[in-house]
Amino acid sequence: MAKETIAVIGAGPGGLTSAMILANRGFTVKVFEKQDVVGGRNARLELGDFRFDLGPTFLMMKFILDEMFESAGARSEDYLEFFHLDPMYRLMFEDFDLTFTDDRERMKEQIRAVFPGREDGLDEFLRKEKARFEHLFPCLQKDYASLRAYFAPVFIKAIPYLAATRSVFDNLKRYFEEEQLTLCFTFQSKYLGMSPWTCPGTFSILPYLEHAYGIYHVKGGLSEISGAMARVLQERGGEVHLGTPVEQLLVDDGKVTGVELQNGDSVPADAVVLNADFSQAMCDLVPAEWLRKWHPDALKKKSYSCSTFMLYLGLDKVYDMAHHSIVFAGDYRDNLQDITDRMILSDDMSLYVRNATVTDPTLAPTGKSAVYVLVPVPNCRAEIDWDSERQTYRDKVLDRIAARTPMTDIRDHIEAERVITPADWESEHDIYEGATFNLAHSLGQMLSFRPHNAFEELEGCYLVGGGTHPGSGLPTIYESGRIAANLISARFGVPFPAPPPLPVAAGP
Repeated sequence: MAKETIAVIGAGPGGLTSAMILANRGFTVKVFEKQDVVGGRNARLELGDFRFDLGPTFLMMKFILDEMFESAGARSEDYLEFFHLDPMYRLMFEDFDLTFTDDRERMKEQIRAVFPGREDGLDEFLRKEKARFEHLFPCLQKDYASLRAYFAPVFIKAIPYLAATRSVFDNLKRYFEEEQLTLCFTFQSKYLGMSPWTCPGTFSILPYLEHAYGIYHVKGGLSEISGAMARVLQERGGEVHLGTPVEQLLVDDGKVTGVELQNGDSVPADAVVLNADFSQAMCDLVPAEWLRKWHPDALKKKSYSCSTFMLYLGLDKVYDMAHHSIVFAGDYRDNLQDITDRMILSDDMSLYVRNATVTDPTLAPTGKSAVYVLVPVPNCRAEIDWDSERQTYRDKVLDRIAARTPMTDIRDHIEAERVITPADWESEHDIYEGATFNLAHSLGQMLSFRPHNAFEELEGCYLVGGGTHPGSGLPTIYESGRIAANLISARFGVPFPAPPPLPVAAGP
């Protein structure tokens, strides 16, 4: 059994994944979390008797989460109750709505009703994107610390499927032809904080994953996943220290030797897993003299995702509305250009509403609901004074919800409320530039061009989370945790199994 001590900075999903796997393999694991709850951006937020997820609300690729628990010697179903969502979500345009399901024939009926004659594009989409995913995903499960990874047979076989020279929109339009129908399959690029017109076509696999493997909700919210991981870790002897912020990494001659806590204590460690926001951590936790490639001055030159304006609303009413709804701007492309190019706030905004109480009544008292609203907006590089804009933009968002959804009288039923702006993400949650989806997923910031899981500037430091490889989104963040755990295990001679093969999915 391993005897080495591993310090984990941050109890987000990536850090907890690594921690519970390493604890199961015999390492001494100590997690240090600044907040008083586990989860990071996957934490629970409570407003009186109302419960919300702070961040992610879509659970895709549930099989990846199951594998992480299995790698820790546990079963996810022993800790969590899952709901398969069918329908998955409702898309709302100005002139039509479309309800999405992972049942292929019912989905084709939905398309036929609004876009007659285009429904067979779904079959081609599922067939071709299945092949792309099956070739690409094994590549995302590998570490890219060395250029040798590009010469591995699995990567060479995947090259014809990269679609790197096309955008997500251009790639998917080949299947669906109609621009508005294509848009229905491209909003998932928002998971990366990018526009479908600039997001690399490689990520066309994102909408495929929903249709192939479904979307899930967890009873109590997706934040329950982090709580379950912490319990697994503690059951295997690991420690979780909440309300214990780290001051900095301890570095000796380029090698990380532990962490210094803000209370002045030093905790020696044989390796450190860094689960803080990557760019902010480079500014706050790593002594600048040890950084070159990822020095704070270099980080200013990188491109970053958009941010989000958040409303968490406790209502004294339950609306008959889908669990997940996406409201599209009248001019969706112009709205995205406001966010990513012009860096201004749109009056014609797109937004996402989670009405999870219709699935999970535990989130609010009987007869009430916990409604989560997300609006993509520019990150903090924009010249927006959120102190003055907070209330004005909040009112505009509520006006849009009342005008475009069944929540026409939402203002009359608000009992509890919290607003989070990009400035709040930056100042209260330590997110660099308030970019909630981390470093942008452009071609120059992916794979080996993204910060490595075995951090290249400091020996003994391992990165997890959306700011490192494979990228943003819960499944890929879990993968970053497994990759880091495997790299540490390999370093100390602890055997571990390879990831299992992909489960059977939709498509011929």
